[in-house]
Amino acid sequence: MNLSRLLAARAEAGNPVRAGLIGAGKFGSMFLAQARLTTGLQILGIADLDVARAAANCRQVGWTDEQFAAPSLDAAITSGATHIGDDAMALIAHPGLDVVIDATGDPRIGIRHCLEAIRNGKHVIMVNVEADVVAGPLLARKAEQAGVVYSLAWGDQPALITEHVDWARACGFKVVCAGKGTRYLPDYHQLTPDTVWDVLTQYLQIDPGSINLKMFNSFLDGTKSGIEMTAVCNATGLSPQDDGLGFPPASRFELADVCKPAVSGGQLSRDGTTEVVSSLYRDGGAVEHNLAMGTYVVIEGETDYARQCFREYHMLPDSSGQYAALYRPVHMIGLELGISVASAVLRGEPTGSPIAFKSDVVAVAKRDLKKGEVLDGEGGHMVWGKQIAADRSLAMAGLPLGLAGDIPLTRDIPTGELLLWDDAVIDTTDQAVIIRREMEAAFGRANAAE
Repeated sequence: MNLSRLLAARAEAGNPVRAGLIGAGKFGSMFLAQARLTTGLQILGIADLDVARAAANCRQVGWTDEQFAAPSLDAAITSGATHIGDDAMALIAHPGLDVVIDATGDPRIGIRHCLEAIRNGKHVIMVNVEADVVAGPLLARKAEQAGVVYSLAWGDQPALITEHVDWARACGFKVVCAGKGTRYLPDYHQLTPDTVWDVLTQYLQIDPGSINLKMFNSFLDGTKSGIEMTAVCNATGLSPQDDGLGFPPASRFELADVCKPAVSGGQLSRDGTTEVVSSLYRDGGAVEHNLAMGTYVVIEGETDYARQCFREYHMLPDSSGQYAALYRPVHMIGLELGISVASAVLRGEPTGSPIAFKSDVVAVAKRDLKKGEVLDGEGGHMVWGKQIAADRSLAMAGLPLGLAGDIPLTRDIPTGELLLWDDAVIDTTDQAVIIRREMEAAFGRANAAE
């Protein structure tokens, strides 16, 4: 890699890569912690609805007040400092900006920011994976047509998994499965912001006032796993399993035995798919050497010689020696995001980008829902998100999880049922709905032709 050399050259020329961050929450703050230390990178502006919070987060991660004291974006260009404001659209439109980072986590807002960035000729780093799974394939196509990059966020697991897949294919290996680890039990699908704290305290020592319980709930109720594996499928061409994610328990050393097709003794419905492995056995016991924060790929050795090399070079083979796993034990989220920023601007290359509509995330009822109730979206009390094949979602007219917020139901929905578009009152003038429908029309036809 030579990104650091390219960044240093930009610094030497007095023309740093200028990035704009929208959303200064946890992910954004982690990025800011390293951005101020990265030669050749300037954060031109930070846009957040809570300017005071954004400033406080900058201080928390090591910024001095002088570093974010620019009174305007124009002044930031001149001084090299950063401007903090609440106008995301002004930041996106500024002519000195190279790349927009959306770290809001809101799919509707993320889609709007992305379209505006493309219209203004800016590269887009879509930390907002919720927006990516609603309409990422179409957004990436629009970016390419405009001559800019649309990229997944390095440091977040989907981009890292996508890199595993790319590594395997570039080496000529058949990809059997790719995914990540998490903490999972079946009853987690019914967790709500009111009950998730009881689970969090089992393994985290954290101040409840310092976190967004709704967000953390989405990590445990299965939704975030479905979202992230959908992003991986759409960026790599892998497909979901027949019934979505199974969350089998597995240690780092059991990946190749567990994440291979059932016909070969594993737990997958087939190969060429995604899976998330659990750090807990179904009785609640901990899996030793688990992969709770990591990512992996399982490959197949298609020749006797490749399988011999698996043994000789201490890969992690399955019991037959036919399959082997490569894993990364951790992901560092926003601390690593600079890789995406530099790659997009200096190489014109994304760190993962959707190429197809292979997978979707459909809302599932957590409890019996009643007609007239207003859905509360990702991580809430009412629905969780299940990964299913895109062609199945289109055939059944499944309601995307990313659009299942702030809309009233048109009928009663029993626990465990997948929701449909017709089950809620949809605002057809909503830009996110329009873009989603455009994406379905553009990419659904391609799926149907397979």
